[in-house]
Amino acid sequence: MSPTGRPNIAPWLSVEEGTTAVEFYKAAFGARLLSQVGGDDGGIQVARLSIGGAIFWVQQDIDGFPDGDRPPSVRMILSVDDPDAALERAIAAGAKLVAPVHEDFGWRTGRFTDPSGHDWEVSKQVAPE
Repeated sequence: MSPTGRPNIAPWLSVEEGTTAVEFYKAAFGARLLSQVGGDDGGIQVARLSIGGAIFWVQQDIDGFPDGDRPPSVRMILSVDDPDAALERAIAAGAKLVAPVHEDFGWRTGRFTDPSGHDWEVSKQVAPE
């Protein structure tokens, strides 16, 4: 349960290199590092981050994937006031463009893949559901 007593879902992303992933999320989204657990190498093993109050976790977890397979991809949807600026910031921080910002189905959305291989959409609802 969350501190409010209501259920809450917080994504947990597996990444190959924890410190690099945390630095990307800070640069791309202005994420705040809330807590971390250090690894034997002095880097970040597990981190809890916040983007505007939305909590998510990252974990350096290369041993959890046999034969060096990459972790499964997850698509995150981050609702923002300005998807164009958010996409530009992510690309400048090292993300790869998947789809430029466009309007469809009442949403203004752009998509990219972060350096850890996770897909993200930055979106703003422009028409009521």
